[in-house]
Amino acid sequence: MRCARLGPPNQPMYSPQLDLAPDCEHPHASAPGQPGNRLLSALPQGAQQRWLPWLDLVPLAPGQVLYEPGCKLGHVYFPTSAIVSLLYVLENGASAEIAVVGNEGMVGIALFMGGDSTTSRAVVQCAGHGYRLSAHILKAEFDAVGSPVQQLLLLYTQALITQMAQIAVCNRHHALEQQLCRWLLLHLDRRENADIVMTHEQIANMLGVRRETVTANAYRLQSAGLIHYARGHITVLDRERLERRACECYEVVKSEYARLLPTQRRT
Repeated sequence: MRCARLGPPNQPMYSPQLDLAPDCEHPHASAPGQPGNRLLSALPQGAQQRWLPWLDLVPLAPGQVLYEPGCKLGHVYFPTSAIVSLLYVLENGASAEIAVVGNEGMVGIALFMGGDSTTSRAVVQCAGHGYRLSAHILKAEFDAVGSPVQQLLLLYTQALITQMAQIAVCNRHHALEQQLCRWLLLHLDRRENADIVMTHEQIANMLGVRRETVTANAYRLQSAGLIHYARGHITVLDRERLERRACECYEVVKSEYARLLPTQRRT
């Protein structure tokens, strides 16, 4: 296992109590939410203004590893148009997806939970962009007394844990077709359109099953008119019927995110 370099050892000072001037600029900063990350958009206005000079909008390429198991986290990521899979990797190299993160959340919760590292691997599955924030800035904001950012991030963590738990139950008790429908819907919720660029081989790796099994179930969904698949490009044609075909796990995860996370900026 090889850990990425964390960056320069001498980080600039940051204070969560410091109010930045409106004209404070950073060469890589761009206003959060264009395209959006819902978690950033839900930050209190003061925190958004403080973070703005420190946020880097970066491209995220398919297959890019954001962190490896056991590596100390130097940054967190807030995807906007990219989708990131959190994978558990076994000793023999086999892996399975334990959660998916898109424009609703962030990658790197171990940082503020106190562990600084995690046993999972974070890999970009769908290309796009995301905001990158240095670890020391997030921790300073999270640890501030009475921080509203702390409450928001803990609520997001609860939603993410719900997704992980539900995926574990789903993979154990539900048919592969139901798992595939759930997987497609969770990715679709984090996309700006109805298209997903992913091969059957990649989906099989995410679900921890054989490629032939994914191909057979995808063919049934296509024959029923729910999706169209061609050359690694999946288009959802009938979302309503796809949701009816999925197990209850998708609705549990969707409802918990909606219950816990605000749809508008906090004051």
